[in-house]
Amino acid sequence: MAASKASMLGSLGKLTELRQRIFFVIGALVVFRLGSFIPVPGVNPEAMSRMIEQGGGLLNMFNMFSGGALARFSVFALGVVPYISASIVVQMLGSVLPSWQQLRKEGDGGRRTLTKYTRWGTVGLAAFQSFGVAMALQKQGEMGGVQVVYTPGFGFIFASVVGLTAGTMFLMWLGEQITERGIGNGISLLIFAGIVSGLPGAVMHTLSMAQNGELSVLKVLLVIAVIVVVTAFVVYMERAQRRITVNYARRQGGPRAYQNQTSHLPLKINMSGVIPPIFATSLIMFPATAATWFSSASQMHWLQTLTTALTPGEPSYEIIFAVLIILFAFFYTAIVFNAPETADNLKRSGALIPGIRPGKATADYIDGVLSRLTGAGALYLVAVCLVPTFLQTAWNVPFYFGGTSLLIVVVVVMDFISQVQAHLVSHQYESLLKKANLRRS
Repeated sequence: MAASKASMLGSLGKLTELRQRIFFVIGALVVFRLGSFIPVPGVNPEAMSRMIEQGGGLLNMFNMFSGGALARFSVFALGVVPYISASIVVQMLGSVLPSWQQLRKEGDGGRRTLTKYTRWGTVGLAAFQSFGVAMALQKQGEMGGVQVVYTPGFGFIFASVVGLTAGTMFLMWLGEQITERGIGNGISLLIFAGIVSGLPGAVMHTLSMAQNGELSVLKVLLVIAVIVVVTAFVVYMERAQRRITVNYARRQGGPRAYQNQTSHLPLKINMSGVIPPIFATSLIMFPATAATWFSSASQMHWLQTLTTALTPGEPSYEIIFAVLIILFAFFYTAIVFNAPETADNLKRSGALIPGIRPGKATADYIDGVLSRLTGAGALYLVAVCLVPTFLQTAWNVPFYFGGTSLLIVVVVVMDFISQVQAHLVSHQYESLLKKANLRRS
């Protein structure tokens, strides 16, 4: 037993590439956390923190996604939201514009062109959002008797636009480097790091509330139970698949005939992952955040109404958020999975679904199954994202991990673990191939 463990540790020690990738991810996340403490000059951090606390759940959610960078008004205050928004626009246009549809079919060259468009879109959105943030902060006046901006004017606006835009572009580059040189999706890991960074403080705050009698032991146990149940439900649904049986026709290989082979076409219930909640959150946060900042103007009553309507916990917010999740679930699934192309690949490989004719009939059958699965997956995403919010609203439970945050954390961890396992399996295959070559020689 001890010898087997020693051999396993020895084999893990030889995984130089995997070890380097993991260290790269850790180093990149450390850089992200250090950068979230570099402030943009000209803002009082105490007044900024008070404004975030008074801004309601929406600003707190934005601050949580950025890992507290918004409350400190650091160079990473915008986070990766501009990049996500630019990706939404590029993917939508890639499904509508014929020229961009052709780029998607051109392989690596077309993807590089679309990536370039996404980067330029990120620059434009980051500059626009940072300009709006700077103008809004100048109009805030005092928070708790302290001026938010020390010296309003062109200098502060220029420094904010340059600092926040540069911080967003650096995060975009860092996320791409994590995807290429590390393990997992870099942008998702940055969001994951921002969310998890506030977990220790939230746990200590909950425990202090329980000690002071502000929160009963029953509610604390309820929070723990909800976290465990929702986590288990997310893991179960993310692993759930609908396997379509596929038969391969008999193949003649010289004098020997091979028997029919049966395989499966696996279709996940939630093929879009965490993209729909992230897209929906980024879209619903931008106008509501702008409305929150500018709602102090007495003439803009419609902005005050919009602020109230798009506050987490309000029925209008929950309905719009749920509709956006469902729409993005179907939209993103249609982008990542092409039923006619899958049917053509099956036909070319001599495979068919029992009882379904090859070609268009197969594509229609796969598309029908995928539509039903996507509908169930979209409802699952809506339930996970909204149930903790209902818990917070109804019972005033300090549930730090909202539904979207918990979903992102669980799915990112599962994806990270699966990719680590894939690297381990590929290393085992490489070692077996090397041994086989040595034996043949």
